[in-house]
Amino acid sequence: MAINKTERRFKIRKGIRKNLAGTADRPRLSVFKSNTAVYAQLIDDLSGKTLVSASSKELGSTTSANMEISKEVGKKIAEKAVSEGISSVVFDRSGYIYHGKVKALADGAREGGLKF
Repeated sequence: MAINKTERRFKIRKGIRKNLAGTADRPRLSVFKSNTAVYAQLIDDLSGKTLVSASSKELGSTTSANMEISKEVGKKIAEKAVSEGISSVVFDRSGYIYHGKVKALADGAREGGLKF
């Protein structure tokens, strides 16, 4: 039985989420990449609510998200989080390899003032 790329990522994501949980004090920074955009959310898993979100579409990007845009999304979500009083997060790469756009987003969030 062949597993395609999406199913493989969901299996990896399930294993990661088993060990991660976000709280109101230390929410989960979840990353999602589509073909055209990069999205990031700060999630409180205890109450099941999204506290802060940012995306490349919000920044006005009309082309597909590259590493520079991903870094800007990281800075934007860090800016919003700091204004909400959040300084520490748990990073959830959602089954993606920590490389390229995911790493750029994480670096941008760190530059913006988030600790993880």
